[in-house]
Amino acid sequence: MKIRTILFDLDGTLIDTNELIIQSFLHTLETYYPGKYKREDVLPFIGPPLYDTFAALDETRTEEMIATYRAFNYAKHDELVKEYETVYETIEALYKNGFQLGVVTTKINATAIMGLKRTKLDPFFRCVVGLDDVKNAKPHPEPIFKALELLNSKPEETLMVGDNYHDILAGKQAGTKTAGVAWAIKGREYLEKYEPDFMLEKMSDLLTILGE
Repeated sequence: MKIRTILFDLDGTLIDTNELIIQSFLHTLETYYPGKYKREDVLPFIGPPLYDTFAALDETRTEEMIATYRAFNYAKHDELVKEYETVYETIEALYKNGFQLGVVTTKINATAIMGLKRTKLDPFFRCVVGLDDVKNAKPHPEPIFKALELLNSKPEETLMVGDNYHDILAGKQAGTKTAGVAWAIKGREYLEKYEPDFMLEKMSDLLTILGE
């Protein structure tokens, strides 16, 4: 069946929030564990929900650490968020060509919308499913099913695009096609282990894959 719906992860896929996320983790970890964490130590934390990451460090201070992270992240958001090459023009072209577009992220909904507005992508997306919109985060398929319900779409006509393992696994479990992005901070080879159906060198590759 022809693809008519495309779901995107946000951070590291549509918008370059890598530096924002790294700095937010470093700030938080330096606050609670001075001198213990370096830049390379926080790369594995990128992607999963904040609760999972901080609960693994200290269950008694999880909510406190999340609040510290979010306060810094919010304050530095517009300063550190950047755009990826060809994203805006690709999303605009897909929108104009009638594709249904949605965002499925492990960020809370309001912060996700903030990122879309910062990069002027918000008018193109018909739904944003954030961490606070579901009980189970990716790689559980629930967020994808929620987006498909909002868009009145079916898994077999959907492509899930992301930069991390949980995007690919969530898509596979939901029954969608999947695409990894070669600009993922963890690297192309890391993502290829999870066998996405496609690998994008730049976002505009989507137009070729979809025959637009």
